[in-house]
Amino acid sequence: MKPLFIVLEGPDASGKSTQLKLLSEALGAQGIPVVATREPGGTPVGEKLRELVLAPGLAIHPLTELLLIVAARHEHVEKVIRPALADGQWVLCSRYTLSSLAYQGWGRGLDRDLIRQLNELATGGLEPDHVFLLDLPPAVAYGRTRERDRFEGEGLEFFTRVRVGYLELIRSVPRSHVLDGTLPPERVLGEILAHLPLSGI
Repeated sequence: MKPLFIVLEGPDASGKSTQLKLLSEALGAQGIPVVATREPGGTPVGEKLRELVLAPGLAIHPLTELLLIVAARHEHVEKVIRPALADGQWVLCSRYTLSSLAYQGWGRGLDRDLIRQLNELATGGLEPDHVFLLDLPPAVAYGRTRERDRFEGEGLEFFTRVRVGYLELIRSVPRSHVLDGTLPPERVLGEILAHLPLSGI
């Protein structure tokens, strides 16, 4: 079986980090080599850019924010994701290209065609094999967060726009699945595993 590239998407506090850990452990228990990573970040350069993008109180123009994230994504794809897949490892990633469209497109109001072009440039057209959107009502997401970074301090209206973007985007993504982020983590994990080709491993 070819190694799979699996992306977990969703708003802040939807449980992506939890599922990244649980899924990595579940696949590892079946003998599947896994690389678990995140965006923005995943590389030394990416983590530095992440610090800038998420720094509380730091004023960043929306286009600058997008370019920083896309730069981190290119580094991530070239230094982590492609090499891992070429080495036969499954890649589990928290956030990928849909996040830029939802957050900087719907959330910030930047041109979505521009975002798609930049994503294509950064990734070289590398698409996930499966995308899982952990959906969470904006009021629930907002209630779960504290103002730890620039995005979590944006307010309910911003996250409402982001959710609308995610739900519209996911409809055109092959092998995508919308999951209820309010469910217990183990149940969400079970639904993710049910969509993966694990029989016979």
